[in-house]
Amino acid sequence: MRIVVVGAGYVGLVSGACLAALGHEVTVVDRDVARVAALRDGIIPIHEPGLDVLVAAQAAAGRLAFSTELSASVPGAEAVFLCVGTPPRPEDGHADMRHVMEAAAEVGRSLDGFTAIVVKSTVPVGTGEEIEARLQALGRPAAFAVVSNPEFLREGAAIDDFMRPDRIVVGTQDARALALMEAIYRPLTEAGAPLVATSRRGAEMIKYAANCFLALKITYINEIANLCEEVGADVEDVARGIGLDPRIGERFLKAGPGFGGSCFPKDMLALMKTAQDHGVPLRSVETAVAVNDARKGEMVRKIIRAAGGSVAGKTIAILGLTFKAGTDDMRSAASLVILPQLMRHGARLRAHDPAGMAQAAPLLPGVAMAPSAMDALAGADLAVILTEWPDFAALDWRAAAATMAAPVLVDLRNLLDPAHARACGLAYHSIGRPLRDAAPAAATPLAAE
Repeated sequence: MRIVVVGAGYVGLVSGACLAALGHEVTVVDRDVARVAALRDGIIPIHEPGLDVLVAAQAAAGRLAFSTELSASVPGAEAVFLCVGTPPRPEDGHADMRHVMEAAAEVGRSLDGFTAIVVKSTVPVGTGEEIEARLQALGRPAAFAVVSNPEFLREGAAIDDFMRPDRIVVGTQDARALALMEAIYRPLTEAGAPLVATSRRGAEMIKYAANCFLALKITYINEIANLCEEVGADVEDVARGIGLDPRIGERFLKAGPGFGGSCFPKDMLALMKTAQDHGVPLRSVETAVAVNDARKGEMVRKIIRAAGGSVAGKTIAILGLTFKAGTDDMRSAASLVILPQLMRHGARLRAHDPAGMAQAAPLLPGVAMAPSAMDALAGADLAVILTEWPDFAALDWRAAAATMAAPVLVDLRNLLDPAHARACGLAYHSIGRPLRDAAPAAATPLAAE
């Protein structure tokens, strides 16, 4: 099929390349002239494993093209996927729908035959009906159907999530549009992916409900981690013990500095606002947002305690800046809250991230960027693992401890085994593990426990 994808951001670029890999003829449209020019030259604007290879392969096969002209790309397309941003509005927290509505209007003015207008952006419940009403008001003769088809892509694993999805959600009550969507995704459903057909409002609600539930799991395990430290339990054992229950599941039960990224924070805020507007406040979601916000301050206090009660004048090596490993995304990253607080307490910060330093540097003025993790650690009074990059788990921590001014490590992702860390000569502090002597092996006979 001939498909147009509006937006060459994270969702649009991944979706466009994957749809092309399914055999469709795809044009990805973006108004950013420089971005489109770079994509035509094979330069990928985001860090996503495997995306550069996939884009190059599909472009070479003639199935993937890039354009800045939406009105010229729409005629003849059987489906137009809207993949534009819906950030929270600063004034009230509701999802900002301007870009979605502008794109939908331009698509509507360019239709020349039956077209499915597929909303992949995360949008409030009822958005499909609003788009449909606005396009009908244009008085265009071409037939169309507005479909909700939310994305469920994890940054760092987006291609696998698209090509081997847990489910494909399609919200429409138009039989012709549903048949078209089934045809688009047939290679995936024939491979076993379930397609959930529902109403537009149902699909819109599924997206928000899913993201908020996952954020609730993260919030829950972080609070359990706090209790584990006090009662002498290990949150890693607790997470595994409860996660093996199929009613709970083991994913998203990893204690850490709190959730971030482009989805969970804004989607929780948007759902909260929608619920409040309808007089049905979601107390669990409201609490999770508050707990997650407070989590960053708890991590700052943990770091200060590990430093002996003060970080003033001390050099701290920060390992990881992005909100999670496998991406260069800095949106709602814990580093954007934790690092400025440490600097206000007088710390000097030297950071390294395998992918995100270019994006982080303008957002974190005053933080020195180091070319490698070992460069960040050299001479440091304290080290903090803030993002769960495998690179940091694989470091030679014995050599790192030797090069630090004080071999103190605060592992906010529980990447290291405590016994191994202490054997490397580190005073090791982690999340949700028993509060006990964190001294290195040479300083205590308890290190083998």
